[in-house]
Amino acid sequence: LYEGTGLEGKTNIYQLDLQSGKALKHYKEKDASIFGEGISIVGNDLYQLTLDNKVVYVYDAKTLERKRQMASPLKQGWGMTTDGKQLIAGDGSSKIYFLDPVTLKILSSLNVSDNYGYVSNINELELVDGYIYANIWQTNYIVKINETTGKVDAKLDLSGILNKAGVQYDPSKIDVLNGIAYNPANKHFYVTGKYWPAIIEINIQ
Repeated sequence: LYEGTGLEGKTNIYQLDLQSGKALKHYKEKDASIFGEGISIVGNDLYQLTLDNKVVYVYDAKTLERKRQMASPLKQGWGMTTDGKQLIAGDGSSKIYFLDPVTLKILSSLNVSDNYGYVSNINELELVDGYIYANIWQTNYIVKINETTGKVDAKLDLSGILNKAGVQYDPSKIDVLNGIAYNPANKHFYVTGKYWPAIIEINIQ
C-alpha cells in the first residue's frame, strides 16, 4: 500500500506492508513549505499533488526516489486517482479533472452532482469499475460518482467506523476521514483519516 501524508513539514510518502503496517520504504519531504496531497501511480511513476504549492512531484514507484517536478494546472491539489492512462484529480471544488500524465495538460473535466445540485469539497479519490469513490471533505461520507456522467449514484456513511472496527483512540487527537484505497485482488477498500491510528479494511456491497 502506498500512503501520502500532508501538512507543511510533515509531508511523506510511504510504501507500507498491509499486514503489519510497517514502512518498507519512505520518502520525507525536506522542504518544510510543501503540503503534500493525493498520490497515484501510472506505470512506474508515482505522482504527488501539493495543496497550494502548484507543483506535482514524480517518484519512482519502486524506490520512492524523486525523479522530477512539474507545474500543476489546478488551482489547488486535493485527491488523485487514475484509470491507468490518465491522472484523475480534484481541486476541492465540484469538478474532477482528467490529466495527461506526461504533460499534466487538462484533457477533460467532470462536474459532480446529486439530486440537490453540485457536490463540492470533493477530496480523496479512488477509481473502481467505472466509478470514482470520493470522500467529501469534513464529512464522514464517501460518494460513488459515475465516471462518465458525474452523477452521484450512492453515498456511504462511515460515521463511527473506528468504533465499529474496535480501534482504541482519543477523539481529541484525530481529524477527518481522508483516505481511500482499493485492492483489486480481494475487492476490498481501505479507509483512513488524518491522525487516525489505523487503516480500516471494508467490503462495499
